[in-house]
Amino acid sequence: MDTAFLSARLQGVAAEVDAFMGVALTTGRRPERLVAAMRHAVFAGGKRMRPYLVMESARLFGVEGHAPLCVATALEAVHCYSLVHDDLPSMDDDDMRRGQPTVHRAYDEATAILAGDALLTLAFSILTQSSLKLTAARKLRLVAMLAEAAGLDGMVGGQMLDLAAEGRFAANARRQKLGNRAIRRLQALKTGALIEFAVLAGAVLAPRTTPVERRALAVYGRNLGLAFQIRDDLLDIEGEAARVGKALAKDEAAGKATFVALLGIDGARRELDRASDAGRMALQGAFGNQAGPLCALLDFNRARDH
Repeated sequence: MDTAFLSARLQGVAAEVDAFMGVALTTGRRPERLVAAMRHAVFAGGKRMRPYLVMESARLFGVEGHAPLCVATALEAVHCYSLVHDDLPSMDDDDMRRGQPTVHRAYDEATAILAGDALLTLAFSILTQSSLKLTAARKLRLVAMLAEAAGLDGMVGGQMLDLAAEGRFAANARRQKLGNRAIRRLQALKTGALIEFAVLAGAVLAPRTTPVERRALAVYGRNLGLAFQIRDDLLDIEGEAARVGKALAKDEAAGKATFVALLGIDGARRELDRASDAGRMALQGAFGNQAGPLCALLDFNRARDH
């Protein structure tokens, strides 16, 4: 799949998710400032990679339409919430996100916290709405999977490990120098868990799948999550702030546990290539040429500049 075709597919998914979000985030009798802050977080020009993964993994099994779009939008709401909270002064204290002021800068810290809270709960509202025509068992499975990927055993747990490694807490006043296994665990939780959910959600939506297919999707999701984090780490060192859309070189200054810090730039590039190749092999082994749209994302990630 060439770059232009992938770009068109990503833009198509983004348009569908944005339209869904536009309807979900209307004001009505809701607090106007809160809805405006949520819209500021959501409509900031993100790649919508996670929704793309949901919809393309579902398409592998012939599932398209409203159900994958609901799951994709719910996942993006969780992702956007995480960015709002990640940017807070008590977390990474970022002023810019995707080339615009972060929510706590555009509004205020309290509004940003509430906007993140509202986006998180919106996700589970979407997954349980009556228009999502799935059995109760499938809805419950999706809710449980997303809760695990987003919470204590996933993204939030990984963020806590990240803060601890920076030496943020009184009982751990010095920065930790994490080894290979600890950094991989941290990033698999913080970044990889939602990406793996995105891929496996497509299988939950399918009428039937095989263990081989589910295993291939899981291996692909884990390796894509790893590759995505490594590319982010490299961009923090090598990227251009205007393209990336936020301040750079903050990870090194904060002493964050990154793959560049662990492996060096050349080693990180080699690991990026290895993870990308492993993800591709897993998919092609199970799905052959049908996996082209998902495999293409590995190449897109390897070359992205933001």
